[in-house]
Amino acid sequence: MDRVSIVHENFLRRVAAEDFPAGVTDIDALGVDEALGLYRSQVLSRALDLQSRVMQKAGQGFYTIGSSGHEGMAALGYALRVDDIAFLHYRDAAFQIARAAKAGQIGMMRDMLLSFACSSEDPTSGGRHKVLGSRPLMIPPQTSTIASHLPKAVGAAHSVTLARRNRPEHAILSRDGIAMCSFGDASLNHSTAQGAINAAGWTAVQGIPLPLLFVCEDNGIGISTKTPAGWVKASMSARPGLTYFEADGLDIFAATAAAQEAAEWVRIHRKPAFLHLRTVRLYGHAGPDVVTSYLPKAEVEADEAHDPLLYSARGLVAAGVSPQEVVDIYTTTLEEVAAAAEEMAQIPRLKTADDVMASLIPPKREVALANGPSPEQRAEIFGGDMAQMDQPQPMSRLINWALHDVMLEHAETLLMGEDVGRKGGNYGVTQKLHARFGPARVIDTLLDEQSILGLAIGLAHNGFIPMPEIQFLAYLHNAEDQLRGEAATLPFFSKGQWTNPMVVRISALGYQKGFGGHFHNDNSLAVLRDIPGLIIACPSTGDEAAMMLRECHRLAREEQRVVIFLEPIALYPMRDLVEPGDGGWMRHYPAPDRRIEVGSVGVHGEGGDLAIVSYGNGHYLSRQAQHDLAVKGVAARVIDLRWLAPLSQDALIDSIGDRPVLIVDECRRTGGQAEALMALLTEHGIARFARLTAQDSFIATGPAYGATLPSREGIVQAAEALLAE
Repeated sequence: MDRVSIVHENFLRRVAAEDFPAGVTDIDALGVDEALGLYRSQVLSRALDLQSRVMQKAGQGFYTIGSSGHEGMAALGYALRVDDIAFLHYRDAAFQIARAAKAGQIGMMRDMLLSFACSSEDPTSGGRHKVLGSRPLMIPPQTSTIASHLPKAVGAAHSVTLARRNRPEHAILSRDGIAMCSFGDASLNHSTAQGAINAAGWTAVQGIPLPLLFVCEDNGIGISTKTPAGWVKASMSARPGLTYFEADGLDIFAATAAAQEAAEWVRIHRKPAFLHLRTVRLYGHAGPDVVTSYLPKAEVEADEAHDPLLYSARGLVAAGVSPQEVVDIYTTTLEEVAAAAEEMAQIPRLKTADDVMASLIPPKREVALANGPSPEQRAEIFGGDMAQMDQPQPMSRLINWALHDVMLEHAETLLMGEDVGRKGGNYGVTQKLHARFGPARVIDTLLDEQSILGLAIGLAHNGFIPMPEIQFLAYLHNAEDQLRGEAATLPFFSKGQWTNPMVVRISALGYQKGFGGHFHNDNSLAVLRDIPGLIIACPSTGDEAAMMLRECHRLAREEQRVVIFLEPIALYPMRDLVEPGDGGWMRHYPAPDRRIEVGSVGVHGEGGDLAIVSYGNGHYLSRQAQHDLAVKGVAARVIDLRWLAPLSQDALIDSIGDRPVLIVDECRRTGGQAEALMALLTEHGIARFARLTAQDSFIATGPAYGATLPSREGIVQAAEALLAE
């Protein structure tokens, strides 16, 4: 017999014989009706697991990870309020079912079957993934298997606190709510989980409220790798800033008592807690996994003997429920689920690319019109800076003023990152913002990029518009899954019901003279360019940086987009263009209502001999080369891309006209922007083009910092070579 049938037969036989696991259940934690309700939730979770296997064999269902053995999470669904946001482990079907019952929501059985069948009628993902989640139940869909949802749970918990004093227009979390995130003992070892738990403790020891409940479902194994006995308790029971609770998650009565105690503690004290629940894993890891291929049969049977449904039956019988009623609920539920699954063969499914991609871009939302600050308010915030606004300034100063205006006009806008507060950032771009707007809106974070982006995602869940800063582009690699696996995928997997709009500011790209090598001069955008739905902006001049930043903020606030704003570090202080002292790269601060819309390009010059297409530092160098070419009698037009994703295709092709094209890409030859541009030119019938890119190399520290990068002289030579063909 297969393990599924063995567990099923064991349950029927042992309940009938009242052969329950050893021990005594303290039935005082639940009344009989409440206990029966939770048992029904547990049984429905089990029945859905069993049916999912039947559906897969019939070709009506697809890969799924079951919840069998983790039915004790129904206790958390019962103990927490329905408006407490919950980021769930993938084995937590019982939690969602119990919460639905608490909310009086019907139809959970069919909804989950639709998810198993990848039906377009699935109310959570629309057939894009088998995933737990529900907007009415305050459960964002979660596809992570490595605890990457924990950082945003920290952010969501912090948002509850911030929203008490500064409540955003689109806030959804209750003022006295808490956040909960659950995960397995194996996921606890992932750096993402450790970083989030560390961030929570780091925050709490400073006296900053953080109402967050971590729930670790400890089944003792991750796929085939065992967790050392006692590891979870030893590593988590004495963490600073974190209060530890534990319970036997197999016993729904004990689990409920512990869940209520832990949740109440978090709600009262507004501090994080860690609830450690014992569970078991039945039937193996997922799908076709055969547990006896890597575990001794005796160990498998020992886990099966601790089926949590047997523990629930033990408590119910002790509370006066007959064994026959316990069995009847079980068998009747299996029959109801099987009957409901019969219609799965006829349900509609996604078919076309348009069907699949329909929720890739989130829906626009209605926002209140901003009245804008009065001249007196602006004067008060800007102080002595007002006297300098009629003078040309470098890019760093103009971005700083744009941040001031955006934060002044939109109270829900927050900045966060390493050193953005009192220090004002590595390059002074966030100077004075901390003093002028306060630590609740300009947040100095710990040095962990996963925590920074997770904080932003969680804050965005509650209506804030976060603008996290990543100190250097290379540092993004420490946390890129927070963008790809969490932020950008959320609308896609939720049919646009959940979004996390934000503007991620990154000090980026190369050309820093002799500073930091490849960790501070990173000329690769490939990891960003291949994320569907992401908007990438890269300004070249200070005035355009200010106007593009405002557009990025609008895209996040009104269109709920995840936007990357790349700030070329080398251009932050740039003053001159052609020769020292000319001040040719300084710009005036544009009026606060001026924006540069996505889809546009910058056009400089009417020269008909050549079009030079570039962005960022490459645009600056191209403008220098434009001057040098003119001296040689070559009239060039320089086109600034501005928006790297999506490419402004129509505007770019129109601006090129019938000119030959030189692409100047400061990113590497392999995986750089030039590859996409060459494909675009070819598709539009432009046959005469060339590219000048960085070499496929990291950037050195010292005098050779620019040796592998495009140069002013190199652009001139490449242009002449193209025209000589």
